[in-house]
Amino acid sequence: MTPNDILSMLALLLGGLTFFLFGMSVMSGGLEEMAGGGLERTLKRVGKNDLLGFSLGAGITVAIQSSSAMTVMLIGLVNSGILAFSDTFGMVMGSNVGTTLTAWILTLNANTGSNFFMLLLRPMTFAPILAFVGIAMRMLSKNNKKRKLGDIFIGFAILMVGMNMMSDSMADVKQYSNILTLFSKSPIIAFLISTVFTGVIQSSAATVAIVQAIALSVGMDLRAAIPLVIGANIGTCMTSLISSIGTNKNAKRVVALHIYTNTIGGIIYMIILYIVLAINPSLLSTPTTIFGVAGIHSLFNIVNTVAFVPLKKPLIRLCEKTVMKSKDEAHTVFLDERLFHNSPLAISECKRLATEMANITKKSVLDSLKLLSGYDLSIAENILKNEEIIDKYEDRLGTYLVKLSGKSLIETDSHYVARMLHGIGDFERIADHALNICSLAREINDKDIVFSVEAKREIDNVTAAISEIIGLTVDSFIGDDIKGASYVEPLEQVIDNLIDHLKINHIDRLQNGECTMQLGFVFSDLLTNCERISDHCSNLAVYTMQLKSEKMNAHSYLNSYKTMDNPEFSKQYGIYFDKYSL
Repeated sequence: MTPNDILSMLALLLGGLTFFLFGMSVMSGGLEEMAGGGLERTLKRVGKNDLLGFSLGAGITVAIQSSSAMTVMLIGLVNSGILAFSDTFGMVMGSNVGTTLTAWILTLNANTGSNFFMLLLRPMTFAPILAFVGIAMRMLSKNNKKRKLGDIFIGFAILMVGMNMMSDSMADVKQYSNILTLFSKSPIIAFLISTVFTGVIQSSAATVAIVQAIALSVGMDLRAAIPLVIGANIGTCMTSLISSIGTNKNAKRVVALHIYTNTIGGIIYMIILYIVLAINPSLLSTPTTIFGVAGIHSLFNIVNTVAFVPLKKPLIRLCEKTVMKSKDEAHTVFLDERLFHNSPLAISECKRLATEMANITKKSVLDSLKLLSGYDLSIAENILKNEEIIDKYEDRLGTYLVKLSGKSLIETDSHYVARMLHGIGDFERIADHALNICSLAREINDKDIVFSVEAKREIDNVTAAISEIIGLTVDSFIGDDIKGASYVEPLEQVIDNLIDHLKINHIDRLQNGECTMQLGFVFSDLLTNCERISDHCSNLAVYTMQLKSEKMNAHSYLNSYKTMDNPEFSKQYGIYFDKYSL
């Protein structure tokens, strides 16, 4: 073989590998997008049951065609506190088994049938057809799901073309049969080369595909095929190892679990291989096929899973001892950028944290209003603590949402992210005003301030309205309830008018000598904070009401809705006016 022939073979092999990896990436991305954010809730629900976890892990990996992507997803979920480390055992094992489906799909390349049906099943027959259908769906459809389905078709077609190119590149390897002979005579060398190669390209599916291409074009015996496949299963741990950089201890334990199960199983298999070679070498000299390689890949992971199931507890303890958790380590990571590869999942996690933030804010407001009628130091300290937590949420969730909004999102997801980004700022401001009211309650308590009967009645009235508006706002925000959000703005208008009326009453009492300046400052500050809370509730409600709108413009939307010419607004305004009228 001339140098030009060698160069052509390597170029074809590398080109095929590139197409294979790119096709898998495109196909996986499309499948992940279609999986949606409900995946998070499902993972949390089934994690406690190893059998369900195994089934889900295998199913998701079959769907997204990448055990590496599944493992990285688990690392992100554990790092974010969504999943417990111990709940990932079944999913990791299921992912290892699910990834073997790719090898079985690639056995279609061995199809040599001549009838119409078998001809149609040949990759180089259906791959171009799939690619054409996929690109047509991408260009012509406006439906996001159909466009993502087009991505899946295109990715799968590119993957199969890549596999075919790798098979073609192996056609002249027969002239270098001494390389395969070396693998057969020294399985440990084949094992190490496969492990390192897979670690570099970070895809066991690609390595196994190359082994299948060799088996299809040249042929190899079991002595070479087995260590190459086992090495691929160990080398794929490199992806999760790299992904764990910067994560907390529990997330690193997921990586340890992945490495231990694959490495221990691989070493045991290699020991058994050498024992068999020592006893009866001819037993493993049997030539294997593309189907045999797929079978080895599946058998290794299935037997490995069955063997480790009874050893789950000691394996979990081993991972915990390997990655020791510091006593002073606190969980401070709310979100993980490793979830960016699945935008619906990332958005679902943002929604979960925004919901927590909303509920904490609501509790702070209600607790601060409660302090006005009876100061309690423990409640006040809790309000301060919650305000600090909300600041942390607003900072980290806001930063995460800004980065997420820069990703390629569909229009509805982009709109939802923008709504959360606006909303968390309002919740943070509401929490600040709740803390201000808490400070006013402490001042009332410390200075023994006593309001007049009339002022007390007015305070009770406005705080009752604030309690209702914060409840309506948070409930509609959490439930994406457009109807419930529509009730906020009429109430906000009633509160504004009520506060204006109370300020006039306050001035009258000052002029009549019924109120002191000290009481006046506290009363005025209380009304100001209530008014600001009401304003931010209005903003939040408008964002919710605009969920189905093409653009999010609070001011223009509010001006069109907030008018007495709107019968719905007018009716609700009348109800709240009667309820909170003095």
